[in-house]
Amino acid sequence: MVPILLVLLLVLVLFGAGFALKLLWWIALAVLVLWVLGFLVRGTSASGSRGRWYRW
Repeated sequence: MVPILLVLLLVLVLFGAGFALKLLWWIALAVLVLWVLGFLVRGTSASGSRGRWYRW
């Protein structure tokens, strides 16, 4: 009985990790898209140079 429970626990852990990693990939893709869009649509400053859209 214990080996079956350990296998089921391992399956649950691997399923949870796979779901979390897939979610992290989607979050990373969304951040990349926002960064590229911010880079493309950044505004210009009074001197005519293009400024950064973020503060760091």
